[in-house]
Amino acid sequence: MNGDWLLRGRDGRLTVYLPSGDAVLCRAERGPAGPWDAPRTVGGGQKLHPGPAIGQGADGYTHLAAWRPTVPGESGLVHSTHFRPRLAPLDWVSIGHPDKKGDRTGPPAVAVDAAGRGYVFVRNRMGGVSLRNQKVKGGWGAWQNLEGSDVEGKLAAVTGESGLVEVYASGPGGIVHWRQEADGKTPVRTEGVDVAVRPGTLAALATSAEHTTLFFTDTSGDLCAWRPGMKPVTLIASAGPGPVSAVRCDIEGHDCVVLAQRSASGRVAFAAYPTEQESAGAWWTESGPRLPVEATVSLALDEHDQIVAASVSPLTGTLLLARRKDEPGLALTAWQEL
Repeated sequence: MNGDWLLRGRDGRLTVYLPSGDAVLCRAERGPAGPWDAPRTVGGGQKLHPGPAIGQGADGYTHLAAWRPTVPGESGLVHSTHFRPRLAPLDWVSIGHPDKKGDRTGPPAVAVDAAGRGYVFVRNRMGGVSLRNQKVKGGWGAWQNLEGSDVEGKLAAVTGESGLVEVYASGPGGIVHWRQEADGKTPVRTEGVDVAVRPGTLAALATSAEHTTLFFTDTSGDLCAWRPGMKPVTLIASAGPGPVSAVRCDIEGHDCVVLAQRSASGRVAFAAYPTEQESAGAWWTESGPRLPVEATVSLALDEHDQIVAASVSPLTGTLLLARRKDEPGLALTAWQEL
């Protein structure tokens, strides 16, 4: 999945979005910190390709995008919205193909602007990035080619504190960044940075009123942080091969970024540091049982703005959850299978 898949709804309840064969499932808490409902299928009975994208707006609504097979050898993108954890998500709606027709071109990414409009980004056949977004007065606009070249792996879409949408991509030439200049406008390419990036390791987070921060692993194995207009900073050696999940929270009165990643040992590794102060350093602390190699990790804040961590194995469907303890530091409860 591309994007955080453990999310807090507008009513404070948590929801997880889980891949399951040719579908996406969602599960929600019945009440804050309460028992969980049984899984339900997102978007009806349409069959999907693996790799859905997930994004959430300030209104708490979740937007999902995925590829689905159409005719033999071809696919198209579909979109669904989930308004509240206890309600069923809307049926999948076709939003087409960035090249009009063809097979899958790359994993999609989703962001949601301040007005609750969904933005679906995807690599196009020429190796650049294309966008289709919901219009100000409803419906969807046309596909737009944002250009770029030789894009590899997953994109990282994010909404800044300003409500403006941004997207990051990587390739042999380094990292490319697009950002909206005003509400409802098409994101435009800004400066990039020439750095060697491991494909599939991008993750972005809004870290201040002015900036979003991109986390990525470089080819030497270091986890780095980059904000447009600055130089990349090496934060810590990557705990494992995949992307990190990142969230901001208050830790003992300090605004901090918390990172989680499946480590090389198979456990979940956590690190924290003061927001946008990478020079303060960070270190990993491992938690929980050893997970399968395909397991992914996601972080969210609960109704009390406390850290919740989840891991899921797409092959077995095993879902584990841990919450921050009511004590100093970043200690978590024992991992519990849902």
